[in-house]
Amino acid sequence: MASSHSSSPVPQSNSSDAFFKKEMDATKRFRPVQSLPDVCPKEPTGNVGDPNNLRDSPSLVVDQHRWTIYHSKVNLPAALNDPRLAKRESDFFTKTWGVDFVDTEVTPSFYLPQITKEHFALYQQEITPREKVHERCKNICTPKDTFDRTLLHTHDKSRTDLEQVPKIFMKPDFALEDSLTFNAVLPWSHFSTAGGKGNRDAASSKLLQEKLSHYLDIVEVNIAHQISLRSEAFFHAMTSQHELQDYLRKTSQAVKLLREKISKIDKVMCEGSLRVLRLSLTRNNCIKAYNKLKLMATVHQTQPTVQLLLSTSEFVGALDLIATTQEVLQQELQGIHSFRHLGSQLCELEKLIDKMMIAEFSTYARNDLNRPLEDDCQILEEERLVSLVFGLLKQRKLNFYEIYGDEMINTAKNIIKQCVVNTVSQIEEIDTEVVVKLADQMRMMNFPQWFDLLKSIFSKFTIFLKRIKATLNTIRSVVFLVLDKNQKTRDLEDTLQKNSAKESAVDSEVAYLTHEGMFISDAFGDGDLPPGAADTPSQRNTSPNSEPCSSDSVSEPECTTDSSSSKEQTSSSVTPGGVEMMISDDMKLTDLELVRLANNIQELLYNASDICHDRSVKFLMARAKDGFLEKLNSNEFVTLSRLMEGFILDTEQICGRKSMSLRGALQSQANRFVNRFHEERKTKLSLLLDNERWKQAEVPAEFQDLVDSVSDGRISLPEKKPTATEERKPAEFLIVEGQKYATVGTVLLLIRIILEYCQCVDNIPSITTDMLTRLSDLLKYFNSRSCQLVLGAGALQVVGLKTITTKNLALSSRCLQLIVHYIPIIRAHFEARLQPKQFSMLRHFDHITKDYHDHIAEISAKLVAIMDSLFDKLLSKYEVKAPVPSACFRNICKQMAKMHEAIYDLLPEEQTQMLFLRINASYKLHLKRQLAHLNVVNDGGPLNGLVTSDVAFYTGNLQALKGLNNLDLNMAEIWEQKR
Repeated sequence: MASSHSSSPVPQSNSSDAFFKKEMDATKRFRPVQSLPDVCPKEPTGNVGDPNNLRDSPSLVVDQHRWTIYHSKVNLPAALNDPRLAKRESDFFTKTWGVDFVDTEVTPSFYLPQITKEHFALYQQEITPREKVHERCKNICTPKDTFDRTLLHTHDKSRTDLEQVPKIFMKPDFALEDSLTFNAVLPWSHFSTAGGKGNRDAASSKLLQEKLSHYLDIVEVNIAHQISLRSEAFFHAMTSQHELQDYLRKTSQAVKLLREKISKIDKVMCEGSLRVLRLSLTRNNCIKAYNKLKLMATVHQTQPTVQLLLSTSEFVGALDLIATTQEVLQQELQGIHSFRHLGSQLCELEKLIDKMMIAEFSTYARNDLNRPLEDDCQILEEERLVSLVFGLLKQRKLNFYEIYGDEMINTAKNIIKQCVVNTVSQIEEIDTEVVVKLADQMRMMNFPQWFDLLKSIFSKFTIFLKRIKATLNTIRSVVFLVLDKNQKTRDLEDTLQKNSAKESAVDSEVAYLTHEGMFISDAFGDGDLPPGAADTPSQRNTSPNSEPCSSDSVSEPECTTDSSSSKEQTSSSVTPGGVEMMISDDMKLTDLELVRLANNIQELLYNASDICHDRSVKFLMARAKDGFLEKLNSNEFVTLSRLMEGFILDTEQICGRKSMSLRGALQSQANRFVNRFHEERKTKLSLLLDNERWKQAEVPAEFQDLVDSVSDGRISLPEKKPTATEERKPAEFLIVEGQKYATVGTVLLLIRIILEYCQCVDNIPSITTDMLTRLSDLLKYFNSRSCQLVLGAGALQVVGLKTITTKNLALSSRCLQLIVHYIPIIRAHFEARLQPKQFSMLRHFDHITKDYHDHIAEISAKLVAIMDSLFDKLLSKYEVKAPVPSACFRNICKQMAKMHEAIYDLLPEEQTQMLFLRINASYKLHLKRQLAHLNVVNDGGPLNGLVTSDVAFYTGNLQALKGLNNLDLNMAEIWEQKR
């Protein structure tokens, strides 16, 4: 608290100091320093002769009844001490803070802000240059020596006294709440209440209190000394007090005069204007009261009007009226005692309307779906439907589409039942009195009758779905209209918010310019004036004394109450059917709810398709219980399949999604049909093979036509022409793309069976994969079974053939080649009807082709093996001797001629030449081995000549055969080459 001895005790004025506004006289700026005497005099210290050490004190005798400045409470220790207590108390805390001391935490005030360092930032910026100027002044102005010596001596004495006080009391963070500080100040370890030490503890406590009191006296003396050093400032303040009182007296007189003038101005200029304003306000209040009464009369007629609207099924209008009335009751007629029950009555009426709308929608759905199913797909009472949907959306009854879904299920059941009843009533063979159940009556129908019934059901379902689609599209269009209205409303609100933000910015700028005393035209040029600036607050708000409307136009819309601005706004929209509707803004439905509702309505259309398919499946299963569908022939099943496929495609086109139940039932029946189809043909092929004698068969003209149709690119069974077929004779060979094929009857029928498989795939595309698998199995079965019968000689036991001849082998090979010729065509036919992901199934044809080629190669090898065994038998007995040609070579040439005769008409010329080249190679091998065994060499000797003659006979006979004249036999290989 003590100031530095070098600082001036009197504040000095500076030219840069803004706090000292009044300029002081230069002679009065510096005064001699005088200090106030201490109220509590103490003994003089230091040098007695020094006049500065003695203080003038007030006389208690003379001044005891006169108030002086010394009566003021300027002694801080006197203010802190409680005069009601004795000087020394045993308790330290009650002595210092009083008997009412309670250690409680002071809660912060709610009215005082939290002060931080940022609040003093501006003050620090202003005071820093002043402080620097003050420091320079202190260095320039040197105080007098006497004052310095006195101040230095006093400062040294105060420092000596203060050194007696422990340093812990001088710390800035001194707090008795800290346990370490508390123990240092009050060493409680010296106190104990144990027996025998009470007197000593009491003495220690008294000593501690005396010590602390001594410290307090030292501090109080120093504080009083510091206060006495500031006495000049106190006298200066007292002097300024008189001047301030003069200023206040003059100010009071000026205020009194001003009030008198203002009172005169008020009487002359303001009373009339204010009376006009009061009258205008009264008139406005009367108008508002009149409008309020009119509004109450209108609200009073709400219930009769709602009942009138409900009588005409105007649910949306009734709901809008109820909503508007509720809003008026809550905003403008709140607290009206006569309407206290109207709100609850309107709520009950609104709940009644909800039930009425649901019942009305249920009735509408029933009437719409149970209409006669004709080709008319018009919407039933579209305006009524749109009104109902808007009302249900307004009341958030978003599950109303479930009612329509339930009606769809019941109607689908009734459609099938009605179709069965109508069909049975037209069939005379069915006695409805004997056969009561509809299912039993239906099972008594033959295929044409049942097919016509199914066709009728499908046509009714198609019209049924078209009606449902039209109705649901209307409902979805209403939902999308509301969704579009929400989007437009949201965009409009965003636009208004942006405009309001711009207007507020302009208003704030205009207010600033007005406050600064500028005109808007001065701040903005003609071209720079903002568009909202012309609409100043004074222009936008009518003046208080302006009349809002004349008495004749009280009932006009602009004179209505404030509720007109909050009432729901409506916009006109047109549904796809041409029905114009007014969409109100109070449909509090989110975009997510509306989109979910639209998706549910679309899903309801999908469910309608599924319902029709499910009922159709049950109808099919009821007829298929006795195996009726499995007994259908190919044509009947194909007809049924085409009808079902057509219905499936129609429903997919109407609803936009595939329904799998009917397709699955068709696939299940198709699988059964495929199994039966395949088993019948496989059994037929097995019987044909078991009875096949492997002789060349004549080719009827119908089979040639069948092959020709395939060559033209049509894999289908040609139409039968009885007259033309009888005139044409059977052919010996089957002509396929210019090549002759000698076949057996089984292969001809197999080709027809294969084409039946392909045509069945065209008729029923869903069974393509199953047919491919079954056809592959059939071709594999023919290959394996023919191999067993011919190569395996199974025909000897099955048919009773005596032997398997070369002709049988060659004919079997040619039949296999004919099947191989058609495998790529069959593969291309199936590939065009398979999905890309199913192309892997075509590998079955590759495996079949390989098996057939292996079989053909085995037959060729068998033919070569037959001649090879003959050569081995004949040439092993060959002897080189006369006559020439030898009997061995004559037998060989005879067998070769028989072989050629057997296969030449069956195999193509190229295959015949290749086969005889292989036979010739076998012949040369055996002849070479025999000549080596006989030691006959090509030396031109007699033996060599005999062999050469036999070989020439063999060569001439072989080349004389038909088609082998150009065959290169290369007979020089029979001789051992000389090394």
